[in-house]
Amino acid sequence: MTRPRTWLTTALLRLVAGIAIAVPAALLLGASPAAAHPMPHSVVQLDVYQASVTARLALPVDDFSRASGIDLNTVKSTALASKAVAIRAYLAGHIRPTTPKGEAWQVTIGALSLSRTEQTSTGPYRELIAKAVLTPPTGADVRHFILGYDVIVHQVVTHITLVSVRQDWAAGRVEGDGATQVGTIRLDVRHMKVPPLVVDLGEGSAWRGFVAMLELGGNHILTGTDHLLFLLILLLPAPLLAAGGRWRGLAGPRAALSRIGLITLAFTVGHSVALAATALTRFEIPGRPVEAFIAASILVGAVHAIRPLFPGKEAIVAGVFGLGHGMAFSFVLAEMHLSTGQLATSLLAFNLGIELVQLLLVCLALPSLLVLARLRVQPVLRVGGALITATAAVGWLVDRVGLPNPVARVADSAGSHTTGMLTVLAVAAVGAGVWTLVERQRRCRSVELEADAEADAESVVGSALSRVP
Repeated sequence: MTRPRTWLTTALLRLVAGIAIAVPAALLLGASPAAAHPMPHSVVQLDVYQASVTARLALPVDDFSRASGIDLNTVKSTALASKAVAIRAYLAGHIRPTTPKGEAWQVTIGALSLSRTEQTSTGPYRELIAKAVLTPPTGADVRHFILGYDVIVHQVVTHITLVSVRQDWAAGRVEGDGATQVGTIRLDVRHMKVPPLVVDLGEGSAWRGFVAMLELGGNHILTGTDHLLFLLILLLPAPLLAAGGRWRGLAGPRAALSRIGLITLAFTVGHSVALAATALTRFEIPGRPVEAFIAASILVGAVHAIRPLFPGKEAIVAGVFGLGHGMAFSFVLAEMHLSTGQLATSLLAFNLGIELVQLLLVCLALPSLLVLARLRVQPVLRVGGALITATAAVGWLVDRVGLPNPVARVADSAGSHTTGMLTVLAVAAVGAGVWTLVERQRRCRSVELEADAEADAESVVGSALSRVP
């Protein structure tokens, strides 16, 4: 015979039963996906412009198919167009940005594609890439808004969406090679809702954009191995004189400095004009022909350093080829989709950054160029440098017409060693300066010794003559 339960016993039993139910539920709903079976998450990257925000969505295909009911698991990239209408409708219904006051933004879903990728601990998987343009109401601030977003998350409760900013000109983020985390979108298990993400990008300014573009211009020329090689290979024979189809003799310090200055100025004018023209007119130029033209210009410069092709006309050649290099510079600005005002500011800052770094590099290379021309090993060093440059140029040229090769990869990787390059140039410049001072002192000492010898000889002759009766 069992005793009747007291109120205390009943309460304890209910408490134990509640814990037994709540703990597993909390573990299932609240635990991170990585705690049990790692699943890929979605990534939303924002590009912030003056009047709109572009979002790049990277969505795992498996979770997307489960949440949307649109089966993409067996769909190939070539057949994605057949699902495009349904995909755009689903995304538009689950992306709901508003102003802080609740005014709705316009959402336009653009290009769609499928790709393969891999995240940490997940292994390879397929993902859907979608572009969404988010446009605020007239006069609304693109830097402060509420991102209502529950793509996939509304059905797959363990799914997580990471939101970051990839490009934001007014905040000084222009390179697009990294991202700043804004927040995370996931299910709130306590209320079983997906809360919107408050996006606060702070206050932007034209000055921050200007400084960022100045740095970008400097980095672009510093890491642009092809641009640097073209300029330096044209400067290499500048202190020499051409005669009989060969480089013979020295042009003299003043003439050499004049040539180096004119070549540098002509290259600057050429690429500045092309950069301004193509950027401000937003003229779209195919990238591959321009890049191949740059590789060809380097090859021509390398051959000229071995045997003079256009002696005395290096400045003209630098200006003409500089046009092609300027067009390549404009590709950087074109990818940013800036407003007219931002573009004008960026053009000035970007070009200024290029010129400042270019001037620094020429100043560092100048002492070595002048000293090199006087050394006996000058022909060997000049031809050797030209052959290495020509090899890189041929590799680039072949690569840029559609045939990738290891030579081009090695040449491109040289741009990642800017610190070493600057160190070598600086050390060489100091060494050249020291050598010049030593040679100048030696010559002065030699002149002094010759003068002393002449004076002694005159004194001896004078003494001898004075003794003659």
